[in-house]
Amino acid sequence: MARFLSCICLSVLPGMLYTQADPLDNYRYVTHAMSYGVGRANVYDSYLSPQEYKGIDFRLSRETMRMTNMFDGNISAQNFFQANLSYAHNRAGNNNTFAGLINWNYGWHYQFHLSENFKVLAGGLGDFNGGFVYNLRNSNNPASARAYINLTASGMLIWHTRIKSLPLTIRYQANIPIAGVLFSPNYGQSYYEIFTLGNRSGVLNFTSLHNQPSIRQFFTVDVPISLSRLRFSYLWDVQQSRVNRLRTHTYGYVFMVGVVRDLYRIRNKNNGLPTSAVKAY
Repeated sequence: MARFLSCICLSVLPGMLYTQADPLDNYRYVTHAMSYGVGRANVYDSYLSPQEYKGIDFRLSRETMRMTNMFDGNISAQNFFQANLSYAHNRAGNNNTFAGLINWNYGWHYQFHLSENFKVLAGGLGDFNGGFVYNLRNSNNPASARAYINLTASGMLIWHTRIKSLPLTIRYQANIPIAGVLFSPNYGQSYYEIFTLGNRSGVLNFTSLHNQPSIRQFFTVDVPISLSRLRFSYLWDVQQSRVNRLRTHTYGYVFMVGVVRDLYRIRNKNNGLPTSAVKAY
């Protein structure tokens, strides 16, 4: 009898241990996407010129999403990086400008599973931005720096559907900055005064919806190809500010194409597919 009980314990105990250790930490199921795109850009900076410049925008983005153990596994983490470079000209066609921006977002969303194929995500992101605008004809002040950080409210809709036998994943996301800090020179103040003479009063400004009404919106469609997915994206990026009697805006309307891969940071022990609860996307 003792030998029989020992055999039962030895056969049951590994399964119990696996059940306790198996949740999200064993899957570490990560959705990774890399996209490249081109579109249209509108650039305006009253520090450099009273005119708006319009031209072309080149952009790349990298995104990862995964579930976490927070709130019983209902919180997903999003890490989103993008960089863009714009080349634009004024209405008269006698001057050009370059503009570039690097943007990094990291944060969390709570996932509301409204059905097996549709969920709503709501949360917040840290939003970090740095870049420049360079006017080719200016001599005294040819360039303007862009530097700001925000606490951003974020919402997302994810819908898994089909067109006949073709499975699709459709996502809409909107990010709106709620509060932050923005660097800007004062009206008529040169960068020489700020960084050489040390006249830095007023160059750091609190921002919110009243003086930085901005939004980033994404619309993506993922189509399976082999073991990956092809992503088609449209990005509407509106960045605006009104501080120190200066106005700026950069509008981006960009179409992007990329590849999405699903990765396991730790391999699933039973070699099976994970349940939907461990999929952030």
